[in-house]
Amino acid sequence: MIGHTNLEDQLDVDFHHARRKAVLSRLTARLQGECGRLRSFEEVRRALRASGGSLPRRRVVEVSKVVGSVGRFRDFSRDFLPARPVSVDKWKRVDRAFHRGVDLPPVELYRIGEDYYVQDGNHRVSVARYQGIEMIEAVVRELSPHPPEDVGPVDRGPCDPLRSSKERRRPGSYSRSRAARFLARHGLKRFKERD
Repeated sequence: MIGHTNLEDQLDVDFHHARRKAVLSRLTARLQGECGRLRSFEEVRRALRASGGSLPRRRVVEVSKVVGSVGRFRDFSRDFLPARPVSVDKWKRVDRAFHRGVDLPPVELYRIGEDYYVQDGNHRVSVARYQGIEMIEAVVRELSPHPPEDVGPVDRGPCDPLRSSKERRRPGSYSRSRAARFLARHGLKRFKERD
């Protein structure tokens, strides 16, 4: 956070910085052969044949364990940052509430295994991720997975819903030459790697 004197300027900076991070995250994922978007709750639910559902319970959840969305998985990057400039005003309203210390209602999540999926509160989770908030208050409904037994070693790609969250981020698949070709093809300047 830069610390502008005008809150509206700070909200603009926050949103544009979050968008830039989301674009870079998707680019990095593509270069590394990883999935750059959030997980789709429906895809995972169908693939794991998750069913049932406990009564909703209020609890505190690690924001990093929220890996997908019921209906907005295309609107956010895998890091839950705004991947498209949709609902800019809503994102900024939530960010404004954060800066002012306003309590917001708990997000509504589904849990399948160790992963959580947003039913309501995508922007609240996004702002929490951007602002470095580690825990978020949520109302959680748990579903029981019943994965098919005949899955085997078939790799259907980085966004396969049967991959665990950790498997979706494959370390070591990055190639400098592949990155250089991508940057040249899209007219982008060379970027400096972090240490």
